[in-house]
Amino acid sequence: MSVIRAITTLAIAASIAGAAYAQQYVFPAKGQSPEQQKKDESDCHAWAVGQTGFDPAQPPPAAAAPQQAKTATGTTPGAGARGAVRGAAVGEIVGGDARTGAAAGAVAARGQSRRQGQAQQQQAAQSQQQATSSQQAAYAKARAACLEGKGYTVK
Repeated sequence: MSVIRAITTLAIAASIAGAAYAQQYVFPAKGQSPEQQKKDESDCHAWAVGQTGFDPAQPPPAAAAPQQAKTATGTTPGAGARGAVRGAAVGEIVGGDARTGAAAGAVAARGQSRRQGQAQQQQAAQSQQQATSSQQAAYAKARAACLEGKGYTVK
């Protein structure tokens, strides 16, 4: 489920980036014709892409989070065994029941492993979103600079 959440987050980020580009208003301050404005906007788009390496029409693909080996239940291999060992030791010391402590420790360790995996995926999605937003801002700034240099007012 967290993979779907990460993909959804990236899709939202891409749509926000596209929306930010669409919100730039260009006014022909020196009486440029619509045809000239279209040509200038196209030229400035190409220039901004060249300067920033970012094209809002083709956002970068979603980067997958570095994946550790996982079991079928979504935990790291050995998490349950490590938890069982710790639980058995605690169970033996506290209540004299190592078997129950081992079972509880295994369950707790697997749950913690799953939560850590989900947190890593969310962090990777947020990092990707921040990088895309930063690239979008750089592109918009470069495009605006180009258009202003050609005699347009950009807001």
